[in-house]
Amino acid sequence: MLRTNQSFLAYIEELYNTQPRKEDILLRTFPKGRRLLSQNEASTKVMLIKEGITKCFFTEENDKEYIVEFLSKGEIVGEIEVIRSIPCLCSIEAMTDVSAYAISIPYFKSLLQTNLALNNLLIDVFAERIVNTSSRASYQQLYTTEHNLSKLLALQSKQEIRLSKEEMAAYLGITIRSLNRALKAATN
Repeated sequence: MLRTNQSFLAYIEELYNTQPRKEDILLRTFPKGRRLLSQNEASTKVMLIKEGITKCFFTEENDKEYIVEFLSKGEIVGEIEVIRSIPCLCSIEAMTDVSAYAISIPYFKSLLQTNLALNNLLIDVFAERIVNTSSRASYQQLYTTEHNLSKLLALQSKQEIRLSKEEMAAYLGITIRSLNRALKAATN
């Protein structure tokens, strides 16, 4: 439910500390509620989260949000868009104050061409995303909304974050009405 990647974080921190040109990787901060990336807009950087929690979400044509994942330390965002030269597929928004390494696109592209460690980390990230997506899809089909809600509430408590009802429903892929029924059932 909350994705982290300590290996990728360690790799980027090493690059950041040893970079010859100090403008290739910058450390940026984002206050709670600010977007790191916006759906359908061009990405100007690849980001790797150093601290904090973000939500990755799609806004559908009917203006409904679907939260794909919650991302934290070591998670990379914007890399697919740079690799494929496309606008951002989804939005990434800070749920807490966030610090992130912002990697310039030319530097990222040069690393793709020359750095086997980066490529291996990216392959691992892509494989992990495929596994997580398929696991989550099957999990949501096999378990009740109430069960999935209890896991989401436990995550919220453990991470000390506050999700709105809209965010909970968007993550669970249900309506607010269904969420209210599940919340009522959980308190009975």
